[in-house]
Amino acid sequence: MKIRPDVLFAIQNKLPVVALESTIISHGMPYPKNVETALLVEEEIIKNQATPATIGIIDGEIVVGMTHDEIEQFGKRKGIAKVSRRDIPIVVAQKKWGATTVAATMIIAGMAGIEVFATGGCGGAHRQAQQTFDISADLEELQRTNVTLVSAGVKAILDLKLTLEILETKGVPVLSYQSKEFADFYTRNSGLEIENVCNTPLEIAQIIKAKRDLKLDGGVFVSNPIPAEYAMDKEIINNAIDKALKMADEKGISGKDITPFLLKTIVELTNGDSLESNIKLVLNNAKLGAEIALELSKL
Repeated sequence: MKIRPDVLFAIQNKLPVVALESTIISHGMPYPKNVETALLVEEEIIKNQATPATIGIIDGEIVVGMTHDEIEQFGKRKGIAKVSRRDIPIVVAQKKWGATTVAATMIIAGMAGIEVFATGGCGGAHRQAQQTFDISADLEELQRTNVTLVSAGVKAILDLKLTLEILETKGVPVLSYQSKEFADFYTRNSGLEIENVCNTPLEIAQIIKAKRDLKLDGGVFVSNPIPAEYAMDKEIINNAIDKALKMADEKGISGKDITPFLLKTIVELTNGDSLESNIKLVLNNAKLGAEIALELSKL
């Protein structure tokens, strides 16, 4: 594992660090928007007094804290593997390039000693998961890995209610930031009430610290709704999602390929509006992640 010197210094001195995934660069957005967004997210974290650590695998080497040049290469390179828990040893052994999903980023952040990880949206239970068993490994990782995930809920293409049921079964604390409802990715309100509402980053940090002090293994899920001014119209986005799901079904797309396909199709169906909302919610999560990491470092 290669850790960028400033990231290593921050970890060793218990300074605030925020981990970032790399699938958003290689599979989430087109070039050059993907690189621009990745660097904007890092800037947002620095602006809020934390050190960003974008995680990926380059030529079989795990990298914690990619350089700007490495992020640029990630943005341009074709055929980068999408890496979850099962894929890490394969990509490392075969000396390939790998973009880390939420699950893989959590694992590597945990190995490196980074508590806070900010992303766009987490994986979860797909619609009709009761029949297909198509449930993201991200939920499994939240059960077992000691990392806090800051996310705008789960990706809007998923079954939110079923995802929350699974998180409850797995014993994952779900905290909602300044909202009584679970975040709905492109929109603020899912209609699903969350029991534990935190109004400050300090409240969230105190809960994380209590969980770690009690040696209760597993992650913490922080639901952070998209700012109201960047939220999409619920009817417009839901129509686009339904159309995209139908197209995926007709094309026989499933498994790890379905999420990139759906997100790309939704961008096309909304004339790029969903991409802009996606960028804003990622920046919002990066800001909150940095604020939580800063409060944790003080505790």
